[in-house]
Amino acid sequence: MAERHDEERVERDPLSEDPRLPEYFGPAWPTVEAFHRLLTEQGVLRGLIGPREVSRLWERHLLNSAAVVPYLPENGTVVDLGSGAGLPGVVVAAMLPRAHVILLEPMERRTDWLTEVVERLELAHVTVRRGRAQEALELQADVVTTRAVASLEKLYAWAVPLIRPGGRLVALKGGRAEEEIAAGRRAAQRAKLIAVDLHEVATLDGVESTRVVVAQTRGAA
Repeated sequence: MAERHDEERVERDPLSEDPRLPEYFGPAWPTVEAFHRLLTEQGVLRGLIGPREVSRLWERHLLNSAAVVPYLPENGTVVDLGSGAGLPGVVVAAMLPRAHVILLEPMERRTDWLTEVVERLELAHVTVRRGRAQEALELQADVVTTRAVASLEKLYAWAVPLIRPGGRLVALKGGRAEEEIAAGRRAAQRAKLIAVDLHEVATLDGVESTRVVVAQTRGAA
């Protein structure tokens, strides 16, 4: 019994009762907390997250997703490309209730999940769409967000056709972000991006900062 108790203690998310979380998320907190609960209960079962991720959902996934919000418009259209489990798209929708958020995902089992999440969380300003970027060229977003989908070089080709002139791609990236920016320089030029910047975004003290790449498109002529 002692061994099992130790395992449960290890698997527990250290941020699960952190009083700073409600303050950080503000009015979005009830929705984000409910999303966390859904991921905890069903994420592993439905193949959306690995078993080890349950104990670090706040730091590695939800706070990480929230780091893109400062680079998004409060109004307008945001397309979350390859939305998967809803990261960052559902978190973005919770924090930006006046934006129209489109969760674009090619896998049916994931769009089924996203549709359930949107209904359960009553996110009336969110649309779930099944498909790839190349199949959704009629979409015109102010911003495209993405997380753990592909290299920047590929993302430029997929995302930029969905972005209105003057809009931006906001991509969550890991420790190799600088290398990806360098490797994708020619692709950025082909996509006619005018700037690609890397930002280190802090959320809570003691939580590792998040790396966010913001790629700016040229405005309308």
